Amino acid sequence: MNKGLVIIPTFNEKENIENIIRTVFNLKTSFDILIVEDNSPDGTAAIVKRLIAEFPDRLNILEREGKQGLGTAYITGFKWALQRTYDYVFEMDADFSHNPSDLERLFSSMHDDGADVVIGSRYITGVNVVNWPMGRVLMSYYASAYVRMITGMVIRDTTAGFVGWTRKVLETINLDKIKFVGYAFQIEMKFTAIKLGFKVVEVPIIFTERTLGVSKMNNSIFREAVFGVISLRKRAIMGKIKPRK
Repeated sequence: MNKGLVIIPTFNEKENIENIIRTVFNLKTSFDILIVEDNSPDGTAAIVKRLIAEFPDRLNILEREGKQGLGTAYITGFKWALQRTYDYVFEMDADFSHNPSDLERLFSSMHDDGADVVIGSRYITGVNVVNWPMGRVLMSYYASAYVRMITGMVIRDTTAGFVGWTRKVLETINLDKIKFVGYAFQIEMKFTAIKLGFKVVEVPIIFTERTLGVSKMNNSIFREAVFGVISLRKRAIMGKIKPRK
């Protein structure tokens, strides 16, 4: 059996967390879920723990002491998955900006079509973003263009946060060497996978801005991405991106 794990980082997601969990569990393809919970004061963890009683074999939670960044949440989740028998691991937001039904398309791209990494892409077929102000759309779109220019990646959606990874990729990347925590984390992981020779593909999705809860986006996350890609390029030129030994 090819097991898939969906990692969902959370901070103050009480409005969304039960619905997103139930929606994933209702898909035709069977996925387990790992919630990486950053000590939400709104009671998100309590909701997840109540649902664990209902889904004891499929739902899991890791609780951390506080907000430590999106990148560290996923790295924690990746390591947790590698200690178990999961063949495919997915990143997904809790707020329905990523449509859970698209998980099945990402899974198929790896399981059936042989991709090593699959990206749920907002920009591979134009600009597929709903309910974002134009300024944010332009900032995100041109940030990806900037990343492509600096790094040489041909990926259209370099900052995408809806991503699937095969076990082999996560075992090969030295996760302890991943440096960034925000959007630059997403860029760094994709760039590293490409530099290590893995097949990275994009699948078009429609990204819909959250309707419940509060966005975690801020300007410092974009600044990290802008300056972080320069250091990524330097590390690649110096031959510092290597597989884990």
